[in-house]
Amino acid sequence: MPSFDTVCEPNMVEVKNAVENAAKEIGTRFDFKGTSAGIDLKDKEITLYGDADFQLVQVEDILTNKLTKRSVDVRYLDKGDVQKIGGDKVKQVLKVRSGIEAEQAKKITRLVKDSKLKVQAAIQGDAVRITGAKRDDLQAAMALIRKDIADFPLSFNNFRD
Repeated sequence: MPSFDTVCEPNMVEVKNAVENAAKEIGTRFDFKGTSAGIDLKDKEITLYGDADFQLVQVEDILTNKLTKRSVDVRYLDKGDVQKIGGDKVKQVLKVRSGIEAEQAKKITRLVKDSKLKVQAAIQGDAVRITGAKRDDLQAAMALIRKDIADFPLSFNNFRD
């Protein structure tokens, strides 16, 4: 029986490369000389550093440019609050989303079941598996999910025929 998985997985290699390129650009830019502006990646958290809020915005802008050049969707990033480190220095943590949360997975399964397509949706860990008898039904389910859930970066993999 044909099936596919609906997942939320960023390409972490490209994210790491984008962060390294952004760090290199921050180190060479004239307007960041002598400041504490910087960027780090640990596990799935990107930490932005700066002297003031406007500098954090500039660092984040550089990062989003590098991510889009490497074709990584910026919707994978969850912005945290701006925190004061000490003195007038600030930092912000961006978490890289990976996996579909339970609430979002329930929304996807409800959407597929309410669509009256001849497919079944099942939550499997941090992915949603869609199975059906015909490939056309699965492609219609993919189109439906892409259209209705636009605020979340979903991809489809593990297509079995």
